[in-house]
Amino acid sequence: MDIDGVREFFSGDRYLMLTGVVIEEAGDGRAVCAVDIVPDRHFNKGGVVQGGVTYTLADSAFAVAANYGHLERGEIDRFITVSQSGNITYFRPPKGERLICTAEAISRGRISSVYRMEVIDDQGTEVALMIGNGYTIDLGN
Repeated sequence: MDIDGVREFFSGDRYLMLTGVVIEEAGDGRAVCAVDIVPDRHFNKGGVVQGGVTYTLADSAFAVAANYGHLERGEIDRFITVSQSGNITYFRPPKGERLICTAEAISRGRISSVYRMEVIDDQGTEVALMIGNGYTIDLGN
């Protein structure tokens, strides 16, 4: 499936659209997503990017990577992989104007999976690392 098809499918994710996350790349078990940092929207009282922005970006990249295979195989109406847990470690605030997250599968089973999400900024600053567990739900459709 091409990137436009992936973007079209995920355009139905209202929260993803609201946050400004953009899908840059997608493949089975892998995705790259990004968000432009808008200071009057994303900064906390301390003047740095609020941690929830970084977490949302990582969780969004996870969703794209974990569900790409279902989408490509035409089974997205039957199976969906959701985040079961996510542990994020913040290293330092971003210095650039854009956050970029690369999500990659570490382990994928029929029902459970583990993904690694690395978040950097457009200057190469290592911002955060998230490890997420996915759970695949059979919607029975």
